[in-house]
Amino acid sequence: MRKKITVVGAGRVGETTAHILAKKALGDIVLVDIVPNLAAGKALDLMELRPIDDSDITITGTSGFEETAGSDVVVVTSGMPRKPGESREDLLRKNIGIVKPVSEQVMKYSPNAFLVVVANPLDTMTWVARKVTGWPKNRVFGMAGILDTARLRCFIAMELGVSVKDVQAFVLGGHGDEMVPGEVRLRGRHSDREAHVEGEDRRDRQADPGRGRRDRQAPGVLGLLLAGGGGGRDGPGDPEGREARRPVLGLPRR
Repeated sequence: MRKKITVVGAGRVGETTAHILAKKALGDIVLVDIVPNLAAGKALDLMELRPIDDSDITITGTSGFEETAGSDVVVVTSGMPRKPGESREDLLRKNIGIVKPVSEQVMKYSPNAFLVVVANPLDTMTWVARKVTGWPKNRVFGMAGILDTARLRCFIAMELGVSVKDVQAFVLGGHGDEMVPGEVRLRGRHSDREAHVEGEDRRDRQADPGRGRRDRQAPGVLGLLLAGGGGGRDGPGDPEGREARRPVLGLPRR
């Protein structure tokens, strides 16, 4: 019997979450949103993608929680997005008013589920969900770190001109400007102080004699991170915030 997964919120994050779950065929999916017909329409779009994704799972959309009953996993993506100039803390009161009733419905219809919270400010919203449900800590999670880790790896790869596959890194802390970088490795080389990128092979260096010199001139990864700033903004409508946080290091391009 397939697992049942509920995604609360049919915005961009919720829709993308549902698509990834469907593509990996991790379980039948119920997409929920309070906007009438929004979840149903997006669920139909995702159902039509199944032949392309080679998946036979079922995706349904609804504006109520009755169809979510008996879910094994519930992912809460609902919440107000930030407006220009707002911090994640500014969302606190608004999103408590969303996450609290959602958690009550999850507890009512899927009392044995695992609950994954994505709404911001993440740490507080996860605490609210656990407080409302009273569930043990191993059943209530906050999804944090993967987005910022992906951004960090992407920016390092962009600035050093290497494949993202060659960059391993992670970020610690709540999703926001207070996150800190953990260990960074470039092709297995420990790089918390010096970003040294080894050449692809002997032929690369022969074709480009200046490559090794430019690699050695790359600044320390910690300097790169500090220059890049903290976590990015969420969702659409934030070109200024994301661009402001993009590392601009003046590194020589390959």
